[in-house]
Amino acid sequence: MLNNQKILFIGAGPMSEAIISGIIQSSVIPAQQIYVQNRSNTARLKELQKKYQIHVYNEKDVHLTEFNIIVLAVQPKNIEEIINQLKNTIHTNQLILSIITSMNIDYFEERLMKQPIIRVMPNTSSMVCESATAMAVGKYTNNHHIEMSKMIFRSIGEVYTIAEKHMDIFTGIAGSGPAYFYALMEQMESVAIEGGLPKQQVRSIVAQTILGAARMVLGNNGSPETLRKNVAAPNGPTEAGLVALESFGGLKAIKEAVKNTTKRSIEINEEIEKSYI
Repeated sequence: MLNNQKILFIGAGPMSEAIISGIIQSSVIPAQQIYVQNRSNTARLKELQKKYQIHVYNEKDVHLTEFNIIVLAVQPKNIEEIINQLKNTIHTNQLILSIITSMNIDYFEERLMKQPIIRVMPNTSSMVCESATAMAVGKYTNNHHIEMSKMIFRSIGEVYTIAEKHMDIFTGIAGSGPAYFYALMEQMESVAIEGGLPKQQVRSIVAQTILGAARMVLGNNGSPETLRKNVAAPNGPTEAGLVALESFGGLKAIKEAVKNTTKRSIEINEEIEKSYI
């Protein structure tokens, strides 16, 4: 556990809350050592303070240099303001965790000299502690920084260390992946309701079916290909469904969704880079 670490969240949105909640539930860092700051929404800060018994950051009470870990959780458009707040104030023993979409590690390392930076991408399932989180490390990080980061983000799910160049494809499968499954669930629900099943019952059935399938894969009960073949008996109902899925372009559509998401992630990254040149 990181009982002696003090952590500051700059940004008080849903992702910050999910991480704070996970940290506290997992007893990774005590609530009294967690601080949060945002630009102007004092009501939101008071809400988080009351809900989790954490602190609202005030530079009069605690200096920025006292934090071991600083989590950047703001919109890209606000990052210059934050960098100016940090620059010439923080020291190189402090770890920066950035969960800012499409902001490369190079951006921070060019502005915060020799600062340990880890770029992290959780997904929305962090709200229920089931995130698939990617982590890419900067050149000034060490094993201690990496292990601390893993402990923090394992409190909201699973953590995968990847090269930063793979962040866009990770976005295509994990960052946006939940939306693909929700879209699939919508269609399955629609057909089931048309078939006469009650809406609320259908929602549970569909969600449980996807949960069960995921646990089969995670439980090493076989590859997705093997498990698919096990379900689809020759000339049976499942095979008929899979034939329809392929005939109507469903299988290709899944691949194209991932490719298109990845492509757009790259474009956004390039747009943000150009705006700071």
